[in-house]
Amino acid sequence: MIKPIDVKALDGYRIWIEFNDGVRGEIDLSHLLGKGVFKAWDDRSFFEDVRITSYEAVTWGDDLDLCPDTFYTELAGRTIEEVEREHSKVSAHA
Repeated sequence: MIKPIDVKALDGYRIWIEFNDGVRGEIDLSHLLGKGVFKAWDDRSFFEDVRITSYEAVTWGDDLDLCPDTFYTELAGRTIEEVEREHSKVSAHA
């Protein structure tokens, strides 16, 4: 199972995220700034308080979280279907 293991806020409403298989990199979230629940990021200190939850979501506060799957596929250059197919092969051999 691919899981995020580290996340940090960067300048420009970007995050740096690392996954347990070594995939890591920067994700630009600036396109979400000021929209709906992401208005909370107008307070920069709120954005900087990013963390990973016990259920492996990328979160800010108690009410704003994002599933890391999209971040993983973007950084790894693979579709979610490819990732799931690879994971099912590994699980079948375990």
